[in-house]
Parts: sequence; C-alpha cells; structure tokens
Amino acid sequence: MPKKFIKRYLPHPHRITKNRFMQGLGPRLHDPGLWHINRRSVSGAFAVGLFCTFMPIPFQMVLAGISAILFRVNILIAVPTVWISNPVTIPPLFYFCYKVGRWILGTPPGEFQFELSFHWLTNELAAIWQPFLLGCFVVASISSLAGFLFVRGIWRFHIWQHIIERRQRKKP
Repeated sequence: MPKKFIKRYLPHPHRITKNRFMQGLGPRLHDPGLWHINRRSVSGAFAVGLFCTFMPIPFQMVLAGISAILFRVNILIAVPTVWISNPVTIPPLFYFCYKVGRWILGTPPGEFQFELSFHWLTNELAAIWQPFLLGCFVVASISSLAGFLFVRGIWRFHIWQHIIERRQRKKP
C-alpha cells in the first residue's frame, strides 16, 4: 500500500492505543502485529472481517476487533470490513444465509413475512432459526476463506508484477 494512503486514511496506532475506551484491552493492543500491513496481517484481517460480517449479532465491529487481537491480524482492516453488512445489505445477506441453510438441511420452503415486532421474534423466528444460523455459519466460513485466498492472490500478483518490472529495468 502506498505510504501516502496509509498516512492519510489510517489513524496512527498511538492515537488508538491512548484512547481511554481502549485502555481495557491492556498490552495486547500494543502488539505491533495489529498495525503492520503485510500479506499475513491483511489477508487474515480480511478473513476475520468477512466472517464477522455474517454473524447475526449486534456489535459485529467489536467481535471483529477482539478477533483481530486474538489472531494478531490488522485491526484497522478487520473492523471496517464488517461494514459490508449495513442496514441496506443485511436483509439480502441474511435471506441468502437462510436459503443456504434451508438447502443444506433439506427443509421445504416455508412462507413467512418479516415484521419488526416482539411477537414475530418469539413465534416466527423459532421456525427458521436452525437453517438461518447454519446458513450464516456456512456462508461466513466460505466467504472468509474466499476473501483470505483472494487477498493472498492479489498480493502475490502485485509482488510478481513488481519483480517483472524490476527485471525489465535491469536489462540493458
């Protein structure tokens, strides 16, 4: 990544580690592996962020941040990757997860209408929770692996292009 991009768009690690809300994480937040931009850290962070994207829980960013700390991947990439799921994209993403779970379990298609109420959560969600959660886990796992491999592939391609350019410059 160009240094101009890093300096302009990514906050400095000291600014984050000195934040009073982050003090509870202690010395783990000072690990240099959380802030480095290298192939392992970026691809791992993208995988963590994509996995957390498909978890049907509130505060996915917190889960991504904690996972980034546990797996020692770039926290500045893992947390924003979760923004793939936002109020606009969540309904189609989770409906797709439900369809995948239903396909894996082989359950017949059920008719349901979503409405944001306590009655719907207690009655209707009980009928679809198994295929929904299974689909979320399967889609999260597959997208996480695909994202990891994609970033690794792009990184290798970039390095390979750089090597070719260097060889061409050295030729008389």
